[in-house]
Amino acid sequence: MMENPLILIVEDEPKLAQLVHEYLTQANYRTHRIENGLDVAPWVESNNPALILLDIMLPGKDGMAICKEIRSFSQVPIIMVTARVEEIDRLLGLELGADDYICKPFSPREVVARVKAVLRRSQFQDVTAPDQEVFNIDEEKYQASYHGQQLGLTVVEFRLLMKLLSRRGKVFSRDQLLDQLYDDHRIVNQRTIDTHVKNLRKKLDAIAPEENAIRSVYGVGYKIDI
Repeated sequence: MMENPLILIVEDEPKLAQLVHEYLTQANYRTHRIENGLDVAPWVESNNPALILLDIMLPGKDGMAICKEIRSFSQVPIIMVTARVEEIDRLLGLELGADDYICKPFSPREVVARVKAVLRRSQFQDVTAPDQEVFNIDEEKYQASYHGQQLGLTVVEFRLLMKLLSRRGKVFSRDQLLDQLYDDHRIVNQRTIDTHVKNLRKKLDAIAPEENAIRSVYGVGYKIDI
């Protein structure tokens, strides 16, 4: 019988770490907690967790340095946790090799959902042939499927999805997305993008809600990185 996935919680706030532990345990994950950054890499080398929730602000060694150190010997999925909005640009740069990030304050349910989504992506990549894709696009017919299910997109939603998929992981501003949506170059409010994104996200989430396929980046725009 296989053991439940082991999640390493690297967090020096005891109450927050305990809360995350309780929610992950309820979701059938095992957990281990480390408070000091100096202890993380040696433990990971010896114990091979399924995923790491890694806070940035830690005693001993910060999360940025820990992530780089772990990436020198392991590709274990890492979700960075930060309370500092100014760190997001560095996290989005991917130079750290992190798989996702969460901003404090957060809902413990959101953490569980992100953990499930990242684990699902990593498992999918491990067991699926390279030519198989989460998204299947037919540009001539303006049709797209997600995990094998047709999305039923409008033309504008299709163009929006294509732009987001053109560079996965890149954050597109609202202006960049608006430029792709209409052939007649009509003048529309930036909030129009938010409406289209909301509708597209609803269709994606109806198929795989745990993946949170379209991510909002506060003050910047939107991205897809699955």
